[in-house]
Amino acid sequence: MTRFANAFAKGPALVCFITAGDGDTASNLDALVAGGADVIELGMPFTDPMADGPAIQEANLRALARGTRTADIFRIATEFRQRHPNVPLVLMGYANPMTIRGPEWFADECAKAGVDGVICVDIPSEEDAELGPALREKGVSLIRLATPTTDAARLPAVLNGSSGFLYYVSVAGITGMQQAAQGSIEEAVARLKAASDIPVAVGFGVRTPEQAAAIAKVADGVVVGSAFVEIVKQHGDSAPGPLQDYTASLAEAVHSARINA
Repeated sequence: MTRFANAFAKGPALVCFITAGDGDTASNLDALVAGGADVIELGMPFTDPMADGPAIQEANLRALARGTRTADIFRIATEFRQRHPNVPLVLMGYANPMTIRGPEWFADECAKAGVDGVICVDIPSEEDAELGPALREKGVSLIRLATPTTDAARLPAVLNGSSGFLYYVSVAGITGMQQAAQGSIEEAVARLKAASDIPVAVGFGVRTPEQAAAIAKVADGVVVGSAFVEIVKQHGDSAPGPLQDYTASLAEAVHSARINA
């Protein structure tokens, strides 16, 4: 079984996002794992993060101001894989840093670093050839995004070539700013699960253990990002302790959600 399959086989998975190069990234990643994160998303800082709200935009700027480069991200990923051989690691970002040296180069670096999957926000399924074949050639999952506006006509194209898990963006907006109604999430997850066998994780706007638990009762995973990034901003190099505590509160809610359903 792949690391993704193992992570989702245990029940609802907690997927945690932070931005590479923002704060002490290695220690922050270790804190997420220690707190109970099942899957890690590591954001690749970019100058124009169009899907992200203010919290992650600011994290991108902080990371870039510190001189974070793609080589640094792969070094962080490689060292993470050495410390945590069984935790799935996803790189999340935008097309330019992933394709500027050619998709084959990026896919090869992902494979060498032990990256399990890639989320590229601004390469839609219609443009899969820009990155998808290179990733699949190296055994790296391309994790696609589905949204409230992904209709039945387009969904097959989104699912085609997607693996690892499907990321359901629960609001038609940017990260960290609003929370979707639970009823709309339940309806969407049921529709997606009826169309595919891969796990469905729900993100955008999830902040509290109560929200996470409600989503985990219907979805295969819950994604939290902006709230972690705000902790890094608030605590700087002292963030690992608060990050671990917050992760643990979310993990308990997510992992017990089906039991308490």
